[in-house]
Amino acid sequence: MADIQPFRGAHYRRSLIGDLSTVICPVYDIITPEQQHELYLRSEYNFVRLELARELPQDTATNNRYARAAATLEQWLRQGVLQIDEAPAIYLHDQHFIHRGRKYRRRGIITRVRIEEWDRMVIRPHESTMAEPKSDRLNLLWALQANTSPILALFEDRGQQISLLLAAQEEKEPLMRTDSAGGEHHDLWAITEPEVIEQISSHLAEQPLYIADGHHRYESALVCQRQRHALSPAESANAGGNFVMMTLVDFTDPGLIILPPHRLVRGMSRSMLEGLMAKLQVFFEIEELPLKMPSVWKQLDALLASTREVRLTLFGPARDRLFVLRVRDQSRVSQMMPYFHGELYKRLEVSIVDHVILENLLALSSNQERTSLAYCYEQEDAVNRVLSQEYQLAFLLTPVTPHIIKAIADAGDKMPRKSTYFYPKLPAGLILNLLTFP
Repeated sequence: MADIQPFRGAHYRRSLIGDLSTVICPVYDIITPEQQHELYLRSEYNFVRLELARELPQDTATNNRYARAAATLEQWLRQGVLQIDEAPAIYLHDQHFIHRGRKYRRRGIITRVRIEEWDRMVIRPHESTMAEPKSDRLNLLWALQANTSPILALFEDRGQQISLLLAAQEEKEPLMRTDSAGGEHHDLWAITEPEVIEQISSHLAEQPLYIADGHHRYESALVCQRQRHALSPAESANAGGNFVMMTLVDFTDPGLIILPPHRLVRGMSRSMLEGLMAKLQVFFEIEELPLKMPSVWKQLDALLASTREVRLTLFGPARDRLFVLRVRDQSRVSQMMPYFHGELYKRLEVSIVDHVILENLLALSSNQERTSLAYCYEQEDAVNRVLSQEYQLAFLLTPVTPHIIKAIADAGDKMPRKSTYFYPKLPAGLILNLLTFP
């Protein structure tokens, strides 16, 4: 099914750059304006100049951040800041990080994957997207003719056959190794042996790939491919524009950490807030947990894990307690969601919060979302932001499992936007996939 191929990756020249941790950067969608400024100051070669270049007041349709990024890429290639590998490779990437005091390693393989239309079900999404980020990534793709950051996708390593192949690569000297920064570091190997590449590609060719993070980048690559075909119908099937760079991770990888994007709400009127609990009681049985109770978070986790019934947690109507909501009648709740979604979708906590509570009970419109809705990934942080009066309500969710992601995607359904957060994000700047070569 999936067409996996090696590619000649472009990467920083270690002898010139030195510490690679000073030049790689986060992926575009989590870079704040403050962080963008700091990254520019960190190094004159920081990858943010390609991944998310600055906007300037004097920008025009032709002189803008995309054009500047393209000029920077051309300059870095010409100067040798970036070098292109001679032999096509599949890259083994180990991302080491710390989460809640525990050390993890997430292992992935960076490769190029043939772009497929959604209806072929070769590449399967699990989450809905927004239009604005797709437009941004499409503009960058056309300007650079390169994939700057890989899409994170999941696969099934049946019989751990790929795992065994990758383990043998660890004995080699890494192509790149970053210093530790904030408890995170990266090791990267180039796999160039044709027989190993063929084995990996053959194993993966038998199954679909599931997009975990990077839906906007894949959709942008798909649109770009359609546009290229319209301009050059006779273009070779193996042209660079028919592929996109992905990091592929096994569904069962111990480092596959999925955080729940808790919902934070503000901008609600006093009357709306005062009437919320009565509305909730129509659809939910409500249990209270005192916030000051010893080990409240452990007790909350135990309560949520004790049953298969759908439960979610609310904080805000009272400052001294959490409210655990259990659905009274799933069929009634399901009727409040779009008809075209399947039953699994309608039982997801995130679906119930977004459709039943935010859209129906709180009447939060799509136009209000930009200013009234935010997301965070730690329970205590969400509660503290309500206690500080930055937000009025926090809806705390439990993490979605890889099994649920696969089931949703296999059914051809999509979760609501911001249903999953794969931690940590893959960095930008380790490897580039050039669609055309200078």
